[in-house]
Amino acid sequence: MAKAKKETKAVQDFSKYIRWFWIVFIGGTLCVLLLFLLAAWGVFGDMPDHTQLENPKTHLATEIISSDGQTLGKFYLNDNRTSISYNDLSPYLVDALIATEDARFHDHSGIDARGTLRAFFFLGGRGGASTISQQLARQLFVGVRSKNKLETAAQKIKEWVIATRLERQYTKEEIIAQYFNIYDFLNNADGIRSASRIYFGKEPKDLEMKEAAMLVGMFKNSSLFNPRRRPELVKERRNVVLAQMYKYDYITEKVKDSLQKTDLDLNYSPESHREGIATYFRGYLDGFMKDWIKDNPKPDGTKWNLYNDGLKIYTTIDSRMQKYAENAVQQHMPRLQAEFFNQNTPQRNPTAPFLELEKEEIDALMKRGIRQSERRRHMKYDLKKSDKEIEASFYKPVKMSVFKWVDGKASEVDTIMKPIDSMRYYKSFLRTGMMSMNPQTGHVKAWVGGINYRHFQYDMVKQGKRQVGSTFKPFVYTAAIDQLHYSPCDEFPDVPYCIEANKYGNPEEWCPKNSNGDSDYGGTRTLKNALANSVNTVTAQLIDKVGPQTVVDLAKKLGVESEMLPVPSIALGTPDISVYEMVGAYSSFANHGVYTKPVMVTSIEDKNGTILYQFKPETRDVLSQETAYVAVKLMEGVTQVGSGARLRHSWAKYRTEYKEVITGYPYELTNAIAGKTGTTQNQSDGWFMGMVPNLVTGVWVGAEDRAAHFKSITYGQGAAMALPIWGLYMKNCYADDELNISKEEFEAPENLSINVDCSKHTSTTETEEDTEEDTPDDLDFG
Repeated sequence: MAKAKKETKAVQDFSKYIRWFWIVFIGGTLCVLLLFLLAAWGVFGDMPDHTQLENPKTHLATEIISSDGQTLGKFYLNDNRTSISYNDLSPYLVDALIATEDARFHDHSGIDARGTLRAFFFLGGRGGASTISQQLARQLFVGVRSKNKLETAAQKIKEWVIATRLERQYTKEEIIAQYFNIYDFLNNADGIRSASRIYFGKEPKDLEMKEAAMLVGMFKNSSLFNPRRRPELVKERRNVVLAQMYKYDYITEKVKDSLQKTDLDLNYSPESHREGIATYFRGYLDGFMKDWIKDNPKPDGTKWNLYNDGLKIYTTIDSRMQKYAENAVQQHMPRLQAEFFNQNTPQRNPTAPFLELEKEEIDALMKRGIRQSERRRHMKYDLKKSDKEIEASFYKPVKMSVFKWVDGKASEVDTIMKPIDSMRYYKSFLRTGMMSMNPQTGHVKAWVGGINYRHFQYDMVKQGKRQVGSTFKPFVYTAAIDQLHYSPCDEFPDVPYCIEANKYGNPEEWCPKNSNGDSDYGGTRTLKNALANSVNTVTAQLIDKVGPQTVVDLAKKLGVESEMLPVPSIALGTPDISVYEMVGAYSSFANHGVYTKPVMVTSIEDKNGTILYQFKPETRDVLSQETAYVAVKLMEGVTQVGSGARLRHSWAKYRTEYKEVITGYPYELTNAIAGKTGTTQNQSDGWFMGMVPNLVTGVWVGAEDRAAHFKSITYGQGAAMALPIWGLYMKNCYADDELNISKEEFEAPENLSINVDCSKHTSTTETEEDTEEDTPDDLDFG
């Protein structure tokens, strides 16, 4: 009896435990469900609705894309982020992420119950329980973990709820892609695409295993595991990721051991508005886009945000040709600059870098520079300083980093200098502007606005305008061909020539001289020879026959919008015109007389790929095909026997160690090239305009102030200052077969009535003149 009672009591006690178990279990489950419901109802803070889950609010940089599909740069303020799809990720990235952050990622629906229980019972001592989905939820909607324990618990519950919603909304692949896209890898590397480009100089799909492991290792704490500051610590973390990949059978032990011994091998390539490729073009594009945004609102009437809305700008720039153009500038300019410095030592030129200026004139020039400086603007309008304080600040030494060519490369050096001295220092540097364009489509393929965007931000392609010298002469010759049906073989006397006062608005008699003065006259010259050797007297005869207004009208039809006074002196290139305008004008010659307005942007898309803008070509007939062809044949003479003939040479004149530079390279170009050099008064500007049938390129070189220039035309001419950049650029373009730059002859019209073959026609003056001075000292500027 007693035994039975004991057994009954034991059963009752056990039943009590069973009852309490179910009470606790069901109660706990109900509490968890209640917590989930409360979180879903927003009790613990706002929760994203279906629309927000479908379109998470993230700041996306605007991407600038080249015609060959490469990223030239981005517009962003704080977030340099560009979203990519799962298919654009390296498999190594995916494997490393799952092995390190969420080994059971494919087996759960947002919450890893096993991991959660482990974390609960061991208080996180054996690892956390956050799944990739939870971490994405935190990044997108929850934010930084609170230090308050109750708030932390509430945040965790929100993460669980949002994670399960994300799992229902997206595929596993989409979640992984979003997670990689949202993370901040530091150093302006927002998202995996920026990170792979900045740290390794490649796209995410091209990452090697150890590179992918390093980036995944940064997910733990990118501020701590910063490759630039703590490379050894980052290497240790990378090796942990590789060990995890081995643990979960993604790699073999042999692969793990070999990769763990390697260095990080960073290829740090910072992305900023002042660095990278096509910086001057991107500066132009910034203004273009801001104007476009003003005139093209969103469907809801709000304005697009250039820095956050993830626009895609498809441009005409070819990244390969852009690199060739920049490389040509970087190769030629330090050598030319070395000779310029050589001529402007204190012993050789006490007023360096200026020539032929008195002290009072230099002081006035520098004061004008102060008034126009960014430093003065900042101090006056931002810091509210007085004019007296501002001027005094220019004469106090301060620490600064200044530009310098070091071993032929653009560099920065730290120094202490007075701002007024730094202004004069920068005025001693020669600048450049270069643009290359397909004449048939108008697509601009390369744009180099200066030698270094960080230190010289004024764009000399479209923004800056300078005297064009003899590069203007083809417009005079073309007007004569068009109006008077002249042939390149027609002869003109090479004698002093004057246009009487007031004939074309010139107040005084205009009598231009040839480059070598009074000794450079006699005999006759064909038009082809006269243009090839930049003979001013023949050009004067032509503009007298057609009239300056005819030439101005033609130049305007060819796309020149700058002011041009219809006076005789424009024949020698006195107007200030931009490289952009000159390339557009010359392109009409190569395009059979049809002007095509230069195009830089082909289309603009939003982040979803919807086309917002598509360019429409602007063309107009300016010249007959015959006139354009005859003008081209005239300009071919420049590169055959004239100032551009060094393009044909098979020898080089550059000496080593940059002590003395004699310009000229072994270009050895044998194909048809039409072009024109240009040099302005006192050698202040050097130009070269060069054409092949499907590419027109213009180059300008000069200093900021016209008073800073070479002493003579040995170096201070277009053939020495600008032509070498064109030659280097074209050699690289021709070496790249994928570009298909033409080596063919220019296409002749079917019915050519003007004789262009001067091989049987010899002028009495047929000398090759490899130097030129296009404008005389006594210019009449009208």
